[in-house]
This record gives sequence, structure tokens and C-alpha cells, in this order.
Amino acid sequence: MIVTLTVNPSLDRTIELDQPLRPGGVQGAVSAREDAGGKGINVARAVSSAGVDVVAVLPLAPDDPFGAVLRRSSIVARTVAVDGHVRANVTITDPSGETTKLNLPGVALSEADAAAVVTAVVKASEGARWLVLAGSLPPGVRDDFYVDVIAAVRRAHGPSAPQIAVDTSGPALATVVARARPDLIKPNDDELAELVGRPALPPGDLASTAGELGRTLVPSRVAAALVTLGSAGAVLVTPEGAWSAAPPVIRVASTVGAGDSSLAGYVLADSLGAPADERLRHAVRYGAAAASLPGTQAPSPADLPEGDVIVTRLSPA
Repeated sequence: MIVTLTVNPSLDRTIELDQPLRPGGVQGAVSAREDAGGKGINVARAVSSAGVDVVAVLPLAPDDPFGAVLRRSSIVARTVAVDGHVRANVTITDPSGETTKLNLPGVALSEADAAAVVTAVVKASEGARWLVLAGSLPPGVRDDFYVDVIAAVRRAHGPSAPQIAVDTSGPALATVVARARPDLIKPNDDELAELVGRPALPPGDLASTAGELGRTLVPSRVAAALVTLGSAGAVLVTPEGAWSAAPPVIRVASTVGAGDSSLAGYVLADSLGAPADERLRHAVRYGAAAASLPGTQAPSPADLPEGDVIVTRLSPA
């Protein structure tokens, strides 16, 4: 079983245009859709579509309309009652695959709300293989919130605690890497550069640079790092080595949620006991599948592209 936590969920509204976005103008839309979103929920939907047991933990007011959208996703959810309704994020896509995203800050949580979420995660993660802590932190929640979650889960479950993956950014990511030593982090290239205090990674040699920077964190700060690189694929760094993988050719519909699906693909492969190169291959295949679907749709195994995903071992720095 896999458990996810989405402490800052979102109702993802995706608007599809038939022409490039014209700021300041008036345009008609081809279509629109709504999905239950937030990084952890996106991971849970992809895991559930693969037929693997998953539980999504999230704060949610009993009268929030988001609940109806979430129920349509057919994932098992454990909610913590809070005041206020889930934020709505807006994504605009055009025929070229160009994506514009507007994210709202989310519902503020009190200290009591945050403590209740931690308790719910500890309970849900009993017997789980992976716990995925994913997404930004909402207003009112301290930067070390994920550190508290990890400590509580490991204290409660001891040697039986699940492996813990963290997919966040900024101070929340820096704090968890400095203090909690998660089993996996999943930054993108910009988030990795910020984490290690470097300028943006050069596009010409993205994979090699990501591998070098990943080695500064693995295994001293984190057990492994899966670094997503958009159209350049992804890099996996473990104590045993580093690998890069380029995605198959696809027609991009929306890149929103592609990194979340990559993480889902990784934990799914790990749950089957796959070696490092196959975990990376599965992650890239899932990310490409998500990018080929409109909106924030979670790919199922039937959506995975048929093209080859070539995995290459990176030379040590």
C-alpha cells in the first residue's frame, strides 16, 4: 500500500485554447475540465489507476464541493476536517503544449489542524510501503511541517515505517533535507539548483549537472534523489550510482502533474522490487504519459507511451 499526503490540495481547472494565449486580450476556449489536484492527490490517482492500494490524506471541510470532485477520482481518501474551502488553480494550455498556470495560496491551517493532519498520516501509514509527502505548504503551516510528519511516522512505526518520499520546494524542501533525511526527494532542475544554492542548471548538459548536484546530497542528506528535467527526462541518484533517462516522443497536451506522475511511476516500480534503472525508466514513462493527457489527468498503464526510454549510467563527477 502507498499513502500520500496533500496538505494544500487544489481544484485544478484546465482551459484549452486553440491559439496561443494573448495577454490582455479576449479569447474563446476550446474546452475546460476540473480535476481533484494537489501533488499527493495526483500521485494517488496514478497509483490507483495501476491497481495498487493507495490512501490519500488531506485536510477538507465537510461542506467543500471539492469532495464531490475527489470522489469521482475513485481514490480512498482520509480527510481531516478544517474551515475554509480548497483553493482553485487555473491552467491554460495551447495547441503547442505551452502551459500557463495560476496557483492560489490555499486554506490557512491552525496549529491544531496541522497536528490533526500529522495524526491522520501516522494512522494511515501503518503497514504502508511508501509515504509520499507532496506539494506546497498552505498559509499558517511552518516550513518544518514535513519534518514533524516524518519524525512522527518513524517514531510510531519504528523499523516497520514506510519509505518516505518528499516532493516540495523552497524552504520546506531545504528544511526537510537538512533535518529529516527522507528516503527520496523529487525536485525538478530549478528546485534542485535552489536547494544546493546554485544558479539555474545549464540546458546543454542538464542530466550530467543534475547528477553532479544530486551526488552532493546522496547519501549524506537523502537516501536517493529523482530529479525531473521536463522534456529532457529525469535523473536518479542513489548511493550505488546515477542514471539519466530521456523520454519517448509524445505530443504534449499539458505538463501539469507530469512530475507527480513520474514520482508515482517510481514508487510503483519500487513496490515491485525493480532495480534503479527500471525505477527511473518507469518514472519517465509515467511522466511522459501524463504530459500527453489534457488537464491534470493521471495516466493509467494503458496510457503509457510505447516508445523506448533509454537509461544511461552517468560517470562519477
